[in-house]
Amino acid sequence: MNVFKAAFCRVYQFGFRAAMPILPYREPEPLPSVERIPQKLRELGVSAALVVTDGGLRALGMTVPLEQAMARAGLACSAYDGTAANPTIANVEAALAAYRAGNCGAIVALGGGSSIDCAKALRARLAWPKRSVKGMAGNLRIWRKGPPLFAVPTTAGTGSEATVAAVLVDGETRHKFVMNDFSLIPDYAVLDPALTLGLPPFYTATTGMDAMTHAVEAYIGRSTTKQTRAWSVEAVRLIHANLERAYRDGRDLEARGRMLRAAYLAGMSFTRSYVGYVHAVAHSLGGWYDTPHGLANSVLLPYVLRAYGARVYRPLKELAVAIGLADAETEPAVAAERFICRLEEMNRNLGIPEKLRDIRAGDIEMLSRRADREGNPLYPVPRLMDARELRQIYAAAAEHLDGKEH
Repeated sequence: MNVFKAAFCRVYQFGFRAAMPILPYREPEPLPSVERIPQKLRELGVSAALVVTDGGLRALGMTVPLEQAMARAGLACSAYDGTAANPTIANVEAALAAYRAGNCGAIVALGGGSSIDCAKALRARLAWPKRSVKGMAGNLRIWRKGPPLFAVPTTAGTGSEATVAAVLVDGETRHKFVMNDFSLIPDYAVLDPALTLGLPPFYTATTGMDAMTHAVEAYIGRSTTKQTRAWSVEAVRLIHANLERAYRDGRDLEARGRMLRAAYLAGMSFTRSYVGYVHAVAHSLGGWYDTPHGLANSVLLPYVLRAYGARVYRPLKELAVAIGLADAETEPAVAAERFICRLEEMNRNLGIPEKLRDIRAGDIEMLSRRADREGNPLYPVPRLMDARELRQIYAAAAEHLDGKEH
């Protein structure tokens, strides 16, 4: 990266970090079960809510407990179940129509990060009915709360139930973009491990490593605080100790509960300290190929950490010490490599591939430009990379390439 662009990126990031203590971050109120949602709605004076979910979860009956609880409380409950794996602007507009048709007064997002992100964008549209979704993309362009928002994660991964971000896809250009605003933080986070028991092993694996990615990227960046580092360390410890357990035995309620806690903590950390190039590259793949976000992050994390080089040896050593892979006397480079190797070992144990089959050589230049635009200057990464340098990460992670562009 040229010196002028690098200087601009660092000045921009310094400004955000300096403002962090006065920015209106807040934590969602935690709820232990969907059974508590009707009570909260009554307290808020809301008589009807829209559930934003996806067709697969609806077919599995995952919305039934909430719908029954709403009916017992005498509250109306509509549903929008068209959310795509990478939610689109069209999904948000369809959810908006369903919300209005049901005369709703609150939103309940039930599902993974896709449903929660769709619900966040719906909240923004309701706050600003005359503005488009793309008109609110970027940083701090909303500043107005919409209706009450409940986030009910059915995966332990995205941490979207605690973050300022919503990630969406423009269905026409296949460009993935981010909305960042404090008004998007859900009011309530329902952390009920019973809702994750039906998650298939592969999704348990990739969403869990997605949470690991959030914790690690938040920890190694240049905008950390004492609090975000503590959240990240606890999340890494919980994931390291419980993800493979939950993968081997999907009915292990204790492991599932700890993974939900880890995903929430990682979300709390990265929404303040931001992420890095793993996410920038993963978002470009999700937008262009519909690559599932958790899968992309899982595969890309070791490649990006190695690309950062010596800049991440010290923080990765600290994480290695936290999970028992090293001690105070271990050389930072050695400890960092042990940590990255452990991530690769976890991926293998969880059935996650080493490389991604979607990436095509002819797309890499375009994808790397998109990742460059997303990551720079916003993400406070340990080492700045431009599109030319990011191309090497795509090539290294591509199944059909040999680590080189063709």
